[in-house]
Amino acid sequence: MRSARRGLLVMTAILVAFGVVMIYSSSAIYAQEVYNDAGYFLKRHLIYLAIGLVGFFAVLSLKPGVIRRLSKPLMGLVLVLLFAVLIPGVGHKVSGARRWFKFAGFSLQPSEIAQLAVILYFGDILTRKRSLLRDFFQGVLPALVVLGLTVLLMLGEPDLGTSVATAVVAILLLFIAEVRGKFLLPLFFTAVPAVAGLIAMKPYRMRRILAYLNPWADPEGSGFQLIQSLVALGSGGLFGVGLGESRQKLFYLPAAHTDFIFSVIGEELGFVGATAVLILLGLLFWYGIRLALTAPDGFGLLVGLGIVLLLALETLVHVGVATGAIPTKGLPLPFISYGGSSLIANMVSIAVLLNVARPTENVA
Repeated sequence: MRSARRGLLVMTAILVAFGVVMIYSSSAIYAQEVYNDAGYFLKRHLIYLAIGLVGFFAVLSLKPGVIRRLSKPLMGLVLVLLFAVLIPGVGHKVSGARRWFKFAGFSLQPSEIAQLAVILYFGDILTRKRSLLRDFFQGVLPALVVLGLTVLLMLGEPDLGTSVATAVVAILLLFIAEVRGKFLLPLFFTAVPAVAGLIAMKPYRMRRILAYLNPWADPEGSGFQLIQSLVALGSGGLFGVGLGESRQKLFYLPAAHTDFIFSVIGEELGFVGATAVLILLGLLFWYGIRLALTAPDGFGLLVGLGIVLLLALETLVHVGVATGAIPTKGLPLPFISYGGSSLIANMVSIAVLLNVARPTENVA
C-alpha cells in the first residue's frame, strides 16, 4: 500500500509540474496580446495551485471518519451553490452559460466541487444502505433523487458535459455497490434518449455533432476547432516541433490552454510526448485503483474508485475531443489544463483518496 500511496503522490506532482509548464507555453502569446502580460494565466494558475495545496494538506490531516461525516453537509452546501449560481447578479455569465461565481478577479465553478460531493454522498449512502439496495424505494431512490437534482441544476447553467460525467460516475458506483441490474437498466435506457433530446434542443450542440461527423463541411465555422486540433497533432510528428514552438496556439486553436491543451502537447512534444502524458495519467489511475482497493471500509472503496473513474472519464473525453474521436465538449485534462476550480477539486480529490484509503490504526 505504501508503494501505491507514494506512486499516486509522485504521479500527481509530475502532472501538476508539467501542467504549469504547458499552461505557460500554450497561453503566453495569447495572454501578451489580450492582457499585455505573458504570464497572466500562469500567475493565476499558480495562485489556484497554492489554494489547491492548502486544501490538499487540510483534507489529508483530517482524522478517519471526518470526511464521511462531512459528506451530507457538503452535498447540501453544493446544492445551494448550484442553485445560487443560476441567479442573475449572483452567478457570472460567460458565452451564454452561468456557471461561475466571480470575486476579486477570480472565479469558482461549483459544478467542479459538486462532482466530488456526489461521489462522497454516494459512497456514504450506498454503504449505509447496503442491506437495503435490493429495495429500489428504500435503498436506491434516495441517492437517485439527490443525483437528479444535482444534474438538473447543472443543466440549468447549462453544462451538459459535466452533468453527464457526474451521472455516469454515479451510476458506475451503483453498479460497483452491486445494485440490481433491473434497477440500472431502466436508468440507462432513460438516460440515452434524454441526452439525445438535450442535444437536439440546442442548435449549437447539434452543430458540434455535425462538425464531428464532417468538420470539413464548415471549416471556418463549426468544424474549425476540430480541424485546428488535428492540424496541431499532425504537425507534431514523432518528437514535436519543440516546447514553446507551437504554431496552432497563435490564435488558430481556440482554448489552447484549456479545452485543447492536449493538442498543443502533441504539436510541441510530438507523439512521444503525448504518449508519455497518457502513460503518466494511466499510472495515476492504476495507483489510485490499487489504493482504493486497500481501503478499510466500503465507503473508502466507493469514494476512491469514484474519484479515479471521474479523472479517467475527464481524460478520455479531453483526449477524445482533441483527436476527433468524440464530438467537441470542453472538459479539462486533469492537473494539466488551465482552470482553477478543476485544479483545486482534483488536488482535494487526491487528498480524499489518500485519506479514505488510510488504515485507521496508523492514524493518531
